[in-house]
Amino acid sequence: MPPRVLIVTRNLPPLVGGMERLNWHMAQELARRSEVRVIGPAGAAASAPAGVPVIEVPLRPLGKFLGLAQLQALREARRFRPGLVLAGSGLTAPLALLAARRVGARAAVYVHGLDLAVAHPLYRRLWLPALRRMDRVIANSHATRALALKAGIDAARIGIVHPGVEVPASLPGDDAMRAFRQRHGLGERPLLLSVGRLSERKGIREFVVDVLPHIVAARPDVLFVVIGAAPADALHAKAQTPAQILEEACRAGGHVRFLGSIDDAELSVAYRASAVHVFPIRELPGDPEGFGMVAVEAAAHGLPTVAYATGGVVDAVADGVSGCLVPPGDAAAFARAVLKFLAQPLEEAGIRVFAERFNWDEFGKRLWQALT
Repeated sequence: MPPRVLIVTRNLPPLVGGMERLNWHMAQELARRSEVRVIGPAGAAASAPAGVPVIEVPLRPLGKFLGLAQLQALREARRFRPGLVLAGSGLTAPLALLAARRVGARAAVYVHGLDLAVAHPLYRRLWLPALRRMDRVIANSHATRALALKAGIDAARIGIVHPGVEVPASLPGDDAMRAFRQRHGLGERPLLLSVGRLSERKGIREFVVDVLPHIVAARPDVLFVVIGAAPADALHAKAQTPAQILEEACRAGGHVRFLGSIDDAELSVAYRASAVHVFPIRELPGDPEGFGMVAVEAAAHGLPTVAYATGGVVDAVADGVSGCLVPPGDAAAFARAVLKFLAQPLEEAGIRVFAERFNWDEFGKRLWQALT
């Protein structure tokens, strides 16, 4: 019989983001091969994969979540007798480790980058030693693996499994794209697209100030469309607000439109209606970009990405295949790459072939191999 798996994580709905999607897919893929139970925040059970029970604890405040999640992890470990206790991020690694050791199970954690780089002294004093004691550490990219090594984790215990992506069997057609443009008043202008939370690391304000004016000077018809909102309940991310970004956009001559948060179906059309996905990630001390799932999501829709080559982004963008990587902070090079794709688009089929490497089925296979 396959080993039972107990997952302990805070990163599930009602929180919203790439880590939250990843953790549900992780539970779903493991449930195809094993019996899985999850300890997560209140409200998570409503969106759980079929057949995956969820034991909920209050999401806020953080200390209460950690304390109650630890109690539930210990109780569930005794009842469920898992062979593996898996933390969905470094935050819950100590909880998973203690529960695993209590019942003689193996302990593992999936790390995302920031959970290895947090500079808070208490975190580094208590959490990093727990990470070093895990039987298996799965990193989401080569850059995150390097952070794990820097944190003192034994190289033999570290594996790399890139996050997955949903590759659509069919893509939105011309009618859907026209309707999308009409709904949002975008006209027929070529669209540059940004998708994600408006944190300082994402660099949207800096893109508007440093890069967009170069693009607009050559292509005054271009429109920069931003999908996403300021991070909520994020433990470390600092926000950039739409008002701050629009203020800079006005100084740069406009050309920016915010759509806020939209559903997955609408996002799929947004990818198809756009010409270039821009991913101007900043290099910030203690706040690394672990991977860059949105770049692979764009590729799954045939949309190329221009990105700064920093952190795990270099694993998420294949230079010359699914987009272009430019030196971090080189605004002029970033603008040139965008203008090149506007004039000479990459082959859509090749972009989507790259994305196929990251489909969720492949993710599940690689994760299972890495954990067993």
